[in-house]
Amino acid sequence: MATGIGYLLPTRERIMAGTPETGPLLRLAEQAEDLGFSSVWIGDSLTARPRHEPLAVLAAVAARTRRIMLGTAVLLPALRNPVLLAHQVATLDQLSEGRFILGVGIAADAPSIRAEFQAAGVPFEKRVGRMLEGLRLCRALWTGEKVDWSGRWIVEGGSIGPTPYRPGGPPIWLAGSTPGALERVGKYFGGWFPIDTDPAAWHAKWAEIGAHARAAGRDPSALSGAMYLTVALDDNAARAEENLMAYLTGYYGPRAASVRRRQASYVGPASGLAAFLDGYAKAGVGHLIVRFAGGDHARGLETLARVRGELGW
Repeated sequence: MATGIGYLLPTRERIMAGTPETGPLLRLAEQAEDLGFSSVWIGDSLTARPRHEPLAVLAAVAARTRRIMLGTAVLLPALRNPVLLAHQVATLDQLSEGRFILGVGIAADAPSIRAEFQAAGVPFEKRVGRMLEGLRLCRALWTGEKVDWSGRWIVEGGSIGPTPYRPGGPPIWLAGSTPGALERVGKYFGGWFPIDTDPAAWHAKWAEIGAHARAAGRDPSALSGAMYLTVALDDNAARAEENLMAYLTGYYGPRAASVRRRQASYVGPASGLAAFLDGYAKAGVGHLIVRFAGGDHARGLETLARVRGELGW
């Protein structure tokens, strides 16, 4: 099966540039579908990295497209009441007629993200347990049956409508590369969505996930393996690196240098991008989600479509 190529809509970048209008974002999503991309994605943040609310924008994308998959890269469930989240996701899955993928994460431990949790009235500690319980509650509500729940949230005979387009709800992919994250993917999630591994490391960690899945009585072949990549294209590699660092500084602020060391990125001419992407495909990655580091996104999509054609995907 060919590796799917997805595209991250620049919601954060639009806020950084002071151009929050959503029309250009929707046109980029339509362009991605017209060019044959497999998916479009939107990131999530409240105050740490302000951007458009992802589920609202994806609802608009769902109405403007027909085939392309839609996803969050990634949403922070711990910041949301799970009953409300279950309702929003079920509605979005209906709007898209089953094209939604719920990508989730726990968030990095950084001062701005701790402040974001505080602003939302959510404790930062024990956020992993909060995420896992909240998603279990979402799945219970997605059955359409009456739910009684006694935990961080109290539900007494509650149900939601509509239920998702797909029975049981959309696939949920987890971000993260720590040993705990790999175990959680194998035990509980439908896919893995890291941001910080090279092809060899990805392949090794994917094998660990498979072992955890088998130990939990699950079929590893039913899981989806993805990768989030940042791409800075320029015929001059040194200039491309400068552009990437300027982009990351605007995006992450003082954390830019550490983010550059951690996140998987391609920097250089378009002629080398095919080999970079193919390295991940050969490692077993089924879905590559590309974030462009600045530049003209419409042109970037056309370039990436040509590269995809070279690879025969």
